[in-house]
Amino acid sequence: MNLPLVLDFLRNLAANNNKAWMDAHRADYHRARAEYTAFVAALLRDASAELEPGLRGLTPPDVMFRINKNDRFQQSDEPYKRHMGAGFKPGGRHSPWAGYFVAVEPGGETYVGAGRWMPEPAQLARIRQEIHYNAPAFHALRQDATLLSQFPEGLDMSQALKTAPKGYDRTDPDIEWLRLKSFFVWRAFPDVEVRRPDFPTQVLAAWQAARPFVTFLNEAMREE
Repeated sequence: MNLPLVLDFLRNLAANNNKAWMDAHRADYHRARAEYTAFVAALLRDASAELEPGLRGLTPPDVMFRINKNDRFQQSDEPYKRHMGAGFKPGGRHSPWAGYFVAVEPGGETYVGAGRWMPEPAQLARIRQEIHYNAPAFHALRQDATLLSQFPEGLDMSQALKTAPKGYDRTDPDIEWLRLKSFFVWRAFPDVEVRRPDFPTQVLAAWQAARPFVTFLNEAMREE
């Protein structure tokens, strides 16, 4: 796998984010895509063996996101994403479960993450209920030293209700966490680390640290 080539292509794409340029550099895109696919294939192999058995049988196309933007979420007129990303979850990238993520983007924007971003209402209700009923276990997981060694910022607090969710008192001691709409940890990597041969090992180490947290979320979301 040649992630420096991927970074170089994405840097050029960011400077020329239009269909005409992409059409003229389609061969470059396919080369970069092939290198990213090899990176994802290696992660799938190791993660399914060491991290999440539910990934067994999945292939890179099952977990890789398209580079074309989805019009429903487009916030600019650029037709292409500036990164190549993948979501490692049982059932593939669009499954409803918590899982593991990696997106390569130049300029220090590469990130590795884990958890469940914006779960569906029923899932979110189950996670909140589990936190409410089993707060000590939740706090032990989010404050775990191994997790924080890989994700020093802890849980992403950017997606949260401004008020208490329905059914909970605003004076609840755990209201800060019950207000969250996403349960996700992530960490950015500078380009110099992405270019290193051991970057896949770093990704797996980060995911391994988040494994108990991901397991907690999936058990909470599972219907009785």
